[in-house]
Amino acid sequence: MDVGSARPKGIALSDRQRIAWLRLIRSDNVGPATFRGLINHFGSAEAALAALPELSARGGATRAIRIATEAEAHRELETARRFGARFIGIGEPDYPQALRQIDGAPPLIAVKGDVSVLHRPATGIVGSRNASISGAKFAAMIARDCGRAGYAVVSGLARGIDTAAHRASLDTGTIAALAGGLDQPYPPENVPLLDEICEGRGLAISEMPFGWEPRARDFPRRNRLIAGIALGLVVVEAATRSGSLITARLAGEFGRLVFAVPGSPLDPRCQGTNGLLKDGAMIVTSPEDVIEALAPLSQLDLFSAPMAEEPAGNEPGLSPPDDTERARITDALGPAPVEVDDIIRHTGLPAPSVYLVLLELDIAGRLHRHPGGMVSLAMGD
Repeated sequence: MDVGSARPKGIALSDRQRIAWLRLIRSDNVGPATFRGLINHFGSAEAALAALPELSARGGATRAIRIATEAEAHRELETARRFGARFIGIGEPDYPQALRQIDGAPPLIAVKGDVSVLHRPATGIVGSRNASISGAKFAAMIARDCGRAGYAVVSGLARGIDTAAHRASLDTGTIAALAGGLDQPYPPENVPLLDEICEGRGLAISEMPFGWEPRARDFPRRNRLIAGIALGLVVVEAATRSGSLITARLAGEFGRLVFAVPGSPLDPRCQGTNGLLKDGAMIVTSPEDVIEALAPLSQLDLFSAPMAEEPAGNEPGLSPPDDTERARITDALGPAPVEVDDIIRHTGLPAPSVYLVLLELDIAGRLHRHPGGMVSLAMGD
């Protein structure tokens, strides 16, 4: 069954807003969840930037927070322009609709290539870097047939399964999610493949700054992009400890379909996929298994929930909590993750007050955010 492209929804950022958004997300201690909380509370990135020093001080920071300058943001935008890339905000029409809905979606993504591929439903395909010949061939078969059925294929540009999936979907549309900046692809031997992707019917995507060399801890971010963009994720060969299983876990948390290709119990590369099947993943023995399971999802407008935008004229309607209330909220936290609703019930304070104090602690570097919106106090506090 062929699937159509989703009609883009959203409102474009102004040049001034894009600069402010880039400054905010590049400032110290501002991650995706914190960014959204700041926009929700202060109404705009510009207002949030102005408030960062006071928030950091109230949160107990021991040194001044580094705020990205306007000049730095302009330089990064110019670097992107020279590289043939651009930034897309989470409320803009070209932002992937499925990615927009995940917990901690990146406020800004840098993209290079054919942006129209982001408007189509996507299938994620990941697996072993040390892939077998049969595993690579099967991954290519799934990617080729899913592409012909109208799906974009998203993967992580790694060796092995990822490479096979990208190559098989070059003609139909493929998305390469990167762990570093768009100008720092990994591994180096796949740079020619990335060039083919960006010059054809594909796209490279990253949430990291230009010039950022990927480190081991950055790859889970890339995995989050893959799981968030795709309606379903196919895992072809994965060891018991692998990035592919991290991607599969994230896909499950995001409510995506998780597929696994069974393999020999004697092959370590199949232990992870066989484990996924035991845990309830959908078995894949042909591309049709994936296409038929995704078809009902691709025909529905599942991802049209409200988008993050800067509301005009929004002003904070609540005075900051006093020191006693702030202490009650901080004392309610510990090293174990808790739900924000539990903090609100425990302290009896208004939700906006609790959220504001959490932002203060976050900006001061004293708060850890966990999956599912849970929070904990940083060790040492």
